[in-house]
Amino acid sequence: MRLTILTTATLAAVVGCAGLAAVTTLPASASTTAASTTAASSMAADFSGYQIVKLPNANVPNFTRRVVRCPAGKRAIGGGAEAQGNRAILVGSFPTEDGSGWYGIGRQDGYNDVGISVYAICANVG
Repeated sequence: MRLTILTTATLAAVVGCAGLAAVTTLPASASTTAASTTAASSMAADFSGYQIVKLPNANVPNFTRRVVRCPAGKRAIGGGAEAQGNRAILVGSFPTEDGSGWYGIGRQDGYNDVGISVYAICANVG
């Protein structure tokens, strides 16, 4: 088993805020160094203003994208979606191209529409 440690710069690159940095992979038995501990501590400080934004359930035509956006100045650092209804299937759940929100897509077998709720985990990133 291996443990992957993401630096603040790597995580920021994933959410579109900074250049890429190396990802360090260590054996699970390895201890963390002061540098990785410092990076982990500073990472928590970089994500202030944490909040979950919800787009409540609504019926939409099958395969229609629903999107929830973070408040101005915040980025989506995670998210998810839920398909609701008899035989409902979540088809997609992924961040927007610009990192400002989250998409949810679904379908419902035997029906023309599906209930979709979408959530974004938003934070100040910088």
